[in-house]
Amino acid sequence: MKILESYIRTVDSFNRRVGRFAMYLIFALMGVLLWSSVTKFAGSPALWTLELAQFIMVGYYLLGGGYSMQLGDHVRMDLIYGNWSPRRKAAVDAVTVLFLLFYLCVLLYGGISSTTYAIEWGERAHSVWRPYMWPVKLVATIGVFLMLLQALAEFFRDILFLRGVSVNHASEAGL
Repeated sequence: MKILESYIRTVDSFNRRVGRFAMYLIFALMGVLLWSSVTKFAGSPALWTLELAQFIMVGYYLLGGGYSMQLGDHVRMDLIYGNWSPRRKAAVDAVTVLFLLFYLCVLLYGGISSTTYAIEWGERAHSVWRPYMWPVKLVATIGVFLMLLQALAEFFRDILFLRGVSVNHASEAGL
């Protein structure tokens, strides 16, 4: 039990830090888009801004995924779920998270495969800018991995809750 609690706290704390960092990527995205607007207005549009904005958005979205999961901010159908007791919610979540874990494992396998290919073959985007693809694929793969770790933490949290042990999220514990 202590090992599971330690795992949950470690993953929560790490994903909280990564998620808080990822939140600030929105400012980098704003800077790139502002530069894009300025250069277009000046009559000499920068060719790299759209792709870089997309790459930053990948980091923003996927690196923040585990933190979002931790906060319970992912989409959920509360029409029925919202009326359930905490114990019933934990039981249903412990079962449904298994589907998420399967999906994330498949996604992680594909991400690792795609990142490895991009590194080995020096894959580049098919655009005028032609940036290397491995950095964005690596960030996406890390984001999926962190979401997988957080999904496992949520599964363990639900199991412990059903056994009578409550483990707070890192944000609730002030970590």
